[in-house]
Amino acid sequence: MGDPRVAKLADLLVNYSLKLQPGHVVRIAGGTVAAPLITELYREALHAGANPHTRIQLEGLDVISVAESTEEQLTFVSEIERFEVEHVDAVVTIWADRNTRAFSQADPQRVSAQIGARRPLTQRFFERVDNEEARWVGTRFPTDAHAQDAEMSLAEYEDFVYGACHVRADEDPVAHWRSTSAELGLRAGELDACRELRIVGPDTDLRVGVEGRRWLPADGERNMPDGEIFTSPIETETEGDIRFSFPAIFHGRGVEDIRLRFEGGRVLKAEAASGDDFLLSLLDMDEGSRILGEVAFGLNYEIDRFTRDILFDEKIGGTMHFALGASFKRLGGQNESGLHWDMICDLRADGEVYADGELVWKAGRFLREPMVVASEPVAAS
Repeated sequence: MGDPRVAKLADLLVNYSLKLQPGHVVRIAGGTVAAPLITELYREALHAGANPHTRIQLEGLDVISVAESTEEQLTFVSEIERFEVEHVDAVVTIWADRNTRAFSQADPQRVSAQIGARRPLTQRFFERVDNEEARWVGTRFPTDAHAQDAEMSLAEYEDFVYGACHVRADEDPVAHWRSTSAELGLRAGELDACRELRIVGPDTDLRVGVEGRRWLPADGERNMPDGEIFTSPIETETEGDIRFSFPAIFHGRGVEDIRLRFEGGRVLKAEAASGDDFLLSLLDMDEGSRILGEVAFGLNYEIDRFTRDILFDEKIGGTMHFALGASFKRLGGQNESGLHWDMICDLRADGEVYADGELVWKAGRFLREPMVVASEPVAAS
């Protein structure tokens, strides 16, 4: 008998996150290790009247591609994929790996080149998502490899994942995420009026300009689980130093203890305890990769530990995360890059955030409950 939480998660993704309707074409993408969730998503999509098709990825082919492709093959993008990006109504991406360190020995320059070549395809799909022409959600299917990264048994990790999604037997997940959406929406509305944030913590004193940029609540419609508020800062107004004590993971490869110095909005100096070569290769991916594309507050206090999985780690209650690279046009962001690399700053023990000079956050929590602030809806880019 399968785990009933898998079917409950599939129901949540299809009917809350994607809101599939009769006739919608939905792509379900994931590796073979995620077969139980792929199966339940396929079934739920049919029940919703949609037309599902699957893209099952054989683990290891991506590693072969980076290692053995010619330069032309490495940057090739299929016209079939371009067609699908323009015509699919919804996509659910399942992140699930048998080996989370498969890219540890990959040439970072070739990894960057492949990502960069696919940037226009990714940008075009998310333009459609932002314009409400398509929908997307990404989720995690628990595997032994991810459980090992999180330093848990598989059973413990499954409890962690499904608990964070609120699909346990006694829970109403839709009610939970609707309530979360309302609360995060109030907090985001407050920050819409903010001109500048100052983040202070261990080896960190960073000023980020956010005037005129909209904040958005992340409430389970694009990630599951979710629980953050985020914006795209002004590209030229990031100044100061920041330290990321948690490893920054990108394509399964970790860079330890990153320290960045910003001047005029760009990373001027970067160093790490390990993984310097990978860090610098990504910073030099393109013109926009040294600019912040996102700043966010992690507000899911049920996620209370680092797991080496950004889906969960960026939402750890009491942290902030900052992404180098591509920004969100629908929030006013203008930076373009093939990179979007989230790094987590732990402010739970000794951190402060000032909004326009006023202390609003201390030791991982806002100092007061959010208030209702009248605001216009976010315009699609």
